Amino acid sequence: MAFPPGRTSRAPFYVTLGFFAVALTLVLIGAQRSAESPAPPAVPSPGTSTAPRPINVIMRDYLYDPRPIVLVRGETVRISIFDAGLLPHEFTLGDAAYEAAWDAADAAATPPAPFTTAPPASAPAATGGLHVLLPPGGQATVEYTVPLAGDVQLLCHLPDHIRLGMIGDLELRAAGSAGP
Repeated sequence: MAFPPGRTSRAPFYVTLGFFAVALTLVLIGAQRSAESPAPPAVPSPGTSTAPRPINVIMRDYLYDPRPIVLVRGETVRISIFDAGLLPHEFTLGDAAYEAAWDAADAAATPPAPFTTAPPASAPAATGGLHVLLPPGGQATVEYTVPLAGDVQLLCHLPDHIRLGMIGDLELRAAGSAGP
């Protein structure tokens, strides 16, 4: 089909408009889906001291994955931790007293001025809990027995990390209830 001189086809305009309409629809669907909470993961069976349940945790810059990390009271878990961030991160798992001890230890070890070397941080051994410090790309595997009672928190106490959101999302389930 020939167009009269000076007149052009509007097809490219309509194709482009249709493309943007489809793209916008997909973005809106994706935004809606990302706001939905995923179903809580099922725990096939709680871990024991002879057969710990494996858990993989990835530390990214200012968050822990998966979210939530599901723990069953009294179980033993084998946690494989990987720091996929650009900065060092801590995996500090314990009750409020343990978290306070590591908060104080990291605050005391924070260098007083830029470009100074920090002293090593350590909390009193009697506080209990689990502490792993990893450099970027570092990994570790540790075992942890979840307390039968009390609260458990997962935090990174390095300077400003909690303020920037490095707080683990834990789901504590009662012993004998592995399902959601």
